[in-house]
Amino acid sequence: MSAGYDGSELVDAIRAALRSGANPERAVEQQRYMKSAMPFLGLTSPERTATLRPLLADPALRIETRSGWERSIRSLWDGAEFREDRYAGLALLRHRTYRSWRDPDVMPLVEQLVVTGAWWDLVDELSNVVGEVLIVDPEGEGLRMRAWSEHDDLWLRRSAIISQLRHRERTDTDLLDEVIEPNLDDREFFIRKAIGWALRQYARTDPDWVRAFVERYDSRLSGLSRREALKHL
Repeated sequence: MSAGYDGSELVDAIRAALRSGANPERAVEQQRYMKSAMPFLGLTSPERTATLRPLLADPALRIETRSGWERSIRSLWDGAEFREDRYAGLALLRHRTYRSWRDPDVMPLVEQLVVTGAWWDLVDELSNVVGEVLIVDPEGEGLRMRAWSEHDDLWLRRSAIISQLRHRERTDTDLLDEVIEPNLDDREFFIRKAIGWALRQYARTDPDWVRAFVERYDSRLSGLSRREALKHL
């Protein structure tokens, strides 16, 4: 059994490395920009990536069990003192080393992170994981996305709407339609923006489908969603 078996050494190393790069002045601006109740350490995105890359790739710190991997993600997330701790949890979740564990069994964890993250910077990154799992199990996860699209939690609804952003030709247009439609009358900015974003992205693959969608739901689409959907058409 290696030293990195349960992930505790990796979590400790991540926390220490992030804190060593703290920039208090920048942290104040980052917190203000993100409107975050949780403080920042002040690392830029490239700095954070450079800090995490060698730790996540270190064979001596590789987590050997799925339970240890999930526990480490939860530790970084639930025990976060700074927003960068949660970004590190996302990096661990999405790291190539653990690709095989990003399957339907990880979705209860992802759902918890979406609900507790409850802001666009975290939820949008988590939605990329949702999209990966949707490719693995389109039928089962399609059902989950349909359920999320009608959930009381707006961030689960946003995640369902943007879950296929990277799918291009593999986009399930029936699913895209069915996760957007229940949200067309929602006045929440983050939902309206998500609808427009999802449509705009798919318009790069099938502009005719998006034009037809906009025409079909003409009176129900918000101005924001419509502008975003047709932005490049």
